[in-house]
Amino acid sequence: MRKDLALIGSINTRNQEPASQRRLYVNLAHTQAEIEEAQRLRYKVFAEEMGAQLSGTGGLDIDGFDQFCDHLIVRDSGTNQVIGTYRILSPSKANEAGGYYSAGEFDLSRLSHLFDRTVEVGRACVHQNYRNGGTITMLWAGLAKYMQIHNYEYMIGCGSISMSDGGHSAASLYNKLRDEYLSPLEYRVFARNPLPIQALHNNLQVACPPLIKGYLRLGAYICGEPAWDPYFNTADMLVMLPLSRINPRYAAHFLK
Repeated sequence: MRKDLALIGSINTRNQEPASQRRLYVNLAHTQAEIEEAQRLRYKVFAEEMGAQLSGTGGLDIDGFDQFCDHLIVRDSGTNQVIGTYRILSPSKANEAGGYYSAGEFDLSRLSHLFDRTVEVGRACVHQNYRNGGTITMLWAGLAKYMQIHNYEYMIGCGSISMSDGGHSAASLYNKLRDEYLSPLEYRVFARNPLPIQALHNNLQVACPPLIKGYLRLGAYICGEPAWDPYFNTADMLVMLPLSRINPRYAAHFLK
């Protein structure tokens, strides 16, 4: 039986409506209805905003991994709306699912000896009216608490960059980040559908997507060259965060 995640906490935050104060709560989804609220938010962000080709129906983003995952949700108490979500795949559930989601994009062989201590996170999204530091803080605090409760040591997930320009920004971002953030060789992964970096412009001035930037500030590695995901039309980098590497500036905040 899985250990449950008690309510982690709440914060006051301001959405885009003038002068309105909201309180956000983070917890794991306990019911199918709550999971569907997370899936509906994912569909809104990934399909309606980003144009991803999703397999779900009825305005829900659903795939074969959802049934094996825990679903972390952030809710606005003022509206009772789910405004942020992550899904979390534990080592035991990854075994039941036949592997990690990211194994479909990368050869993870060099990480296999860590799998019994590794959780995979994915499908991270936040409602467009709540894309601020407060919501991300709640999600990350929830992930940190989840890992502490279960004594996991590593977190992996795909960090995505839009391919709307044909991949030039993604190639440039990888070129910009690799010198400082590329993992040691023993943690290197290999894309199954590699982004053709050498055929793209790779010296553009590009901004790092906020989620990837946040992971790197926490102490994460990028574990190799990007893979192209044609369904989401993104270039994905495998991001790995050992808890032992979390920047002390953030550890006191998240690892309470």
